Amino acid sequence: MSKMPEKPTVLLYEEVGRDDPAKSAAQGTAPPRELVARAKKTGAWRKKIARGEAGFFMNRSFLPPGFRVPPHSHDHDELMVVLAGGCSFDEGLADLAANDSIVIHANYRYGFTCGSEGMEFLTIRMGEARMAVDE
Repeated sequence: MSKMPEKPTVLLYEEVGRDDPAKSAAQGTAPPRELVARAKKTGAWRKKIARGEAGFFMNRSFLPPGFRVPPHSHDHDELMVVLAGGCSFDEGLADLAANDSIVIHANYRYGFTCGSEGMEFLTIRMGEARMAVDE
């Protein structure tokens, strides 16, 4: 006999609260304290929507105009999809606008600065990534 597949998991955006950096810190997946403090001060936010269902992890984030994400890397590959606004990656890697995407491989070091509209985007991974920021 074949096993019945699991029922789909429905993730309703409005029912997901914004990320609590204290909980992420306890799991070892929070960005550095300085970055969290700057994000809080400027109105940046993140919602962890998919949290391991079928192996997927997806965040929806907003960063305000001019917000700088310093050079860093993650321990999982990621797909970043820009929903609104845009950013410029360091070293001329790419300039992304709404509807653009980039696949960044695990352990690749990158940083970016948001444009004049800020940026709202999805980050999709196959694991809860840890962040290593350059000093």
